[in-house]
Amino acid sequence: MTVRLRIVLDQLVSATDPDLAMASRSLALALAEAAPGGCGVEAIAPAGWMPVLPGVDEGRRLPLGRRETAAAWQLGVVAGVGGGMIHSPTLMAPLVRHDRVHDHDQTVVTLWDLRAWEAPEEMPRAQVIWERAMLRRAARYADAVVVPTHAIAERLASHAELGERVHVIAGAAPDGFAAPSDAEARRRDLRVGSGYLVMAGGVAPSDGLAAGLRAAAPTGLDIVIIDVPEGEEAAVTELAAASGVAEQRVHPRSGLDHGDRAAVLAAAGGFLAPSARGAWPWRVIEAMAMGTPVVATDSDVHREVVLDGGLVVPEPDLEDAVADALGDGRDRLRVLAQDRARAFSWQGAAERVWQVHADL
Repeated sequence: MTVRLRIVLDQLVSATDPDLAMASRSLALALAEAAPGGCGVEAIAPAGWMPVLPGVDEGRRLPLGRRETAAAWQLGVVAGVGGGMIHSPTLMAPLVRHDRVHDHDQTVVTLWDLRAWEAPEEMPRAQVIWERAMLRRAARYADAVVVPTHAIAERLASHAELGERVHVIAGAAPDGFAAPSDAEARRRDLRVGSGYLVMAGGVAPSDGLAAGLRAAAPTGLDIVIIDVPEGEEAAVTELAAASGVAEQRVHPRSGLDHGDRAAVLAAAGGFLAPSARGAWPWRVIEAMAMGTPVVATDSDVHREVVLDGGLVVPEPDLEDAVADALGDGRDRLRVLAQDRARAFSWQGAAERVWQVHADL
């Protein structure tokens, strides 16, 4: 009899966050590859089209779409889902009372970002309400909660009583994340050159762009800002001007896929990560994978993730660190970044997930 690990793949049907969709797909494929003998992986997904994933059985399709399923699960209405070993790469899971001992049912969820608790004013109110409600349900019913860093685990303790149910399993860059063969053409289409600095985020205070822009201003380099929320491009340019960076040096970009991001990072002189929020730093991981020198604001998350793969300094020292990364430290930081990036893989994450469920 095959033991099935059932993975919630709502993000592949209707993505609410590109990073969560990437993580869901990457983890599902890695779980299928890493499945122990006699074990397999199947999907739980809402109604709608979903791509075929090699090694992942289609499993059970739910009658409702993603939005309706999310609303129902928030209220504990999970009819039609079934039991067994359920793993969610997000907070989206059928969190209800179950019998792990006799029925062998278990439910594990994942939390990548604490913004709904640390900076709720920056998010849509409905999203904050949903995430907080799902964490409350997880505190009551989840057998385990996965977070990507020990730092986030420590921060989470002030928002939910989870005891020893918290497990740390890091994320990774998209599989095969590398400069595409058409990288130069992509950069041309994006109207960026080379040798620039890269940052990520928008005008939300927790993104820390103002501090990053002030640190980058003296370099005289162009600054490519990725992950700008759609519609915030003009506001980012205004923020840059207020931080001492001329408008013509700032290139805010939104909606880049991982190929575009790899192309941008491949020609970058450095990546500056000024946010101290409790969130998995997806772009830092991608920058290190590309061998781009990384400078990050000192925070518990950055100290843990970047470690010796870049420069982690207090905000007042960002300017000097950027100068070092662009100058004498450049070649050394490129090597250190790539070495550190090798510590993160979806294959390693999948092995840890299987172990968590085995231990349960």
